Amino acid sequence: MNKPTVIIGASTNPSRYAFVAAKRLTSHNHEIIPIGIKKGVVFGKEILDIKDRPHVKNVDTITLYIGPAHQIAYYDYLISLKPNRIIFNPGTENEDFVQLAKKNGIESVYDCTLVMLSVGNY
Repeated sequence: MNKPTVIIGASTNPSRYAFVAAKRLTSHNHEIIPIGIKKGVVFGKEILDIKDRPHVKNVDTITLYIGPAHQIAYYDYLISLKPNRIIFNPGTENEDFVQLAKKNGIESVYDCTLVMLSVGNY
């Protein structure tokens, strides 16, 4: 059950939720595409620079680990990835982005990727 997941705000810092999510997604056999502002490698995948707006195909899920103020600059880019859904983790909730996603046929979920994985509803 592979759901290719773009992690926005990816980090190599083990104390960050984005890092823990990368670890858990990988352990649940989901392909991860880490995208962030800092270079590095997470679980064998190079963190792509969000400023380059890397082209990614076949995205099932985008999981957000950047706050609403930082999301605005990337609305069009994230919508262009054509995900099936966007997970707004705690602290990333953004009603404007939810409405934009909805207009583009993208499901928005206010939830925690880690909890969703642990209870089996990812």
